[in-house]
Amino acid sequence: MNDYDLIVIGAGPVGENVADYAARAGVSVAIIESELVGGECSYWACMPSKALLRSGHALRAAQRLPGASQAATGRLDSAAVLARRTAFTSGWKDDGQVSWLDSAGISLIRGRGRLVGPGKVQVGDRIYTAGAVALATGSIPVLPKIKGLVEAKPWGTREITSADHVPESLIVFGGGVAGTEMALAYSSLGSSVTLISRGALLGREEPFVADFVAAGLKDAGVEVRLGVTPTDVQRAADGSVTLALDDGSTVQASELVVAAGRTPATLGLGLESLGLGDKLIVDDSMLVAGTDWLYAVGDVNGRALLTHQGKYQARIAGDAIAVRLNGTPLASAPWGEHAATADHHGIPRVIFTDPEVAAVGLTEAQARDAGLSVQTVAYDLGQIAGASLHADGYTGRAQLVIDRDRQVIIGATFVGQDVAELLHAATIAIVGEVPLARLWHAVPAYPTISEIWLRLLETYRQAI
Repeated sequence: MNDYDLIVIGAGPVGENVADYAARAGVSVAIIESELVGGECSYWACMPSKALLRSGHALRAAQRLPGASQAATGRLDSAAVLARRTAFTSGWKDDGQVSWLDSAGISLIRGRGRLVGPGKVQVGDRIYTAGAVALATGSIPVLPKIKGLVEAKPWGTREITSADHVPESLIVFGGGVAGTEMALAYSSLGSSVTLISRGALLGREEPFVADFVAAGLKDAGVEVRLGVTPTDVQRAADGSVTLALDDGSTVQASELVVAAGRTPATLGLGLESLGLGDKLIVDDSMLVAGTDWLYAVGDVNGRALLTHQGKYQARIAGDAIAVRLNGTPLASAPWGEHAATADHHGIPRVIFTDPEVAAVGLTEAQARDAGLSVQTVAYDLGQIAGASLHADGYTGRAQLVIDRDRQVIIGATFVGQDVAELLHAATIAIVGEVPLARLWHAVPAYPTISEIWLRLLETYRQAI
């Protein structure tokens, strides 16, 4: 007899969803967590970072509107912004999340879980057994190998999102999502920010995205330095940090943040004892290759390091685990309830810079690399009536990547103020493989920014 039907290692949003969906199907579940129940997203990533950004977005939006701009003068109340951020983390306490686990009938085991055999997880001195185990341990930051960096004790994404003060000056090393967002957030809060990136900003998105975001950061007062790499980092006795760069220059600030990417958190899970490597390969039900009992869900499997995508995988995995434990065959349909197929080509993502970036599916380069017959259409978002009403001087761009053979959209990117709310329509069009001829009859309301869909379709018609 096993202690539980399912043991989940990691009680972040992904682990919680695996446990919840399995428990709903009558599976007995325990979840193991060594830190706060609710995980990275709740306390150090998605929620606090967006809370830090929101007030600055609101202020700049008001400043772009005559009549409101006269009232939207001065600076943000940084203490109030930090307090609101803290409220979203419940003061870094997980009482509410623990109560939810209790209400869902999910057992909580505090400690660090380690695999010691098939269906066996050790926590402290005790070994728990289960018919299935799901790894939902997320990801951890990468610290580049730079002389003096470790000794300088830089902030990571946890420290910058949970800071109790706004540094007078700040260096952000990293031009990805976390780097660009936190550079903007702390510039809005009054810090003098320098953003350093070894390459272009947001290099995984369409090339034009970097230009818009760099311009937005500069408008917000951020000094953006691209194509440079730190060669040496020194922390002075007064606490300040100095970076020597490979172009011969130096930059100094009160604090340094390193946001140089993340990697799956597999260290210490005991995978080597099972003959598994650190890189976990899973099928679309999240079952780890070579096993019939081990699942890896969310960031830990490396498929899509995004909370919403991890939760999507978790819903699939929780259902699939319950079905398998009950001895029932999985649904065979590629878009059925037991296959996370959206991971392959329908991943939506939003970058909460100013302008915002909202994208889903493939970029043009990715589509061409896949050997698809591709056509792109783009349109200036500032020319849309709804955008001109939304903000004076609205700037932005929208682009669709179209599979010419199938006449469906396979990628979409929007850059501009408040474009995040445009994204789900594009996600539905891509995941649903809606033919362009049918989309022509999806009429956007006037005057909204969604009218961009009409203009993009008109542009495509004119090009063919």
